[in-house]
Amino acid sequence: MRKSGRHCLGKINNFFEMLNRYLNYLIATVWIVNGLFCKVLNLVPRHREIVARIIGDAHAGGLTRAIGFAEIAMAVWILSGIKTKLNAMTQAVIIATMNSLEFMLAPDLLLWGRFNALFAFLFIFLILYNEFCLRKRLAQ
Repeated sequence: MRKSGRHCLGKINNFFEMLNRYLNYLIATVWIVNGLFCKVLNLVPRHREIVARIIGDAHAGGLTRAIGFAEIAMAVWILSGIKTKLNAMTQAVIIATMNSLEFMLAPDLLLWGRFNALFAFLFIFLILYNEFCLRKRLAQ
């Protein structure tokens, strides 16, 4: 291959590496914002209300904060780069499970109602695309 061809491929690979990194930061930021600000600090009380609707009011505050800390831990795991495939699959399962429960049991409390499912699907798609398409392309 000519030198200019290798240079072009190098720039493309650099672009995909940067895109993968920035998507990781974006995905981790979503987990931190939802975990820390919405749940732990209770700046969006709707999250506690959703938990209360599902498990009852008695333990909703504590469980909401625990979920928030787990979401922060997910962000740390994402940023650590450890077992990225397992991480992406875990995120997909958690998001699908949480959104299925909310869709069935508390649709009136969701920011976009039942359309939240569409945004959850798009977020899952982004996570899986980033891990299994972009990262795979970088490994080649």
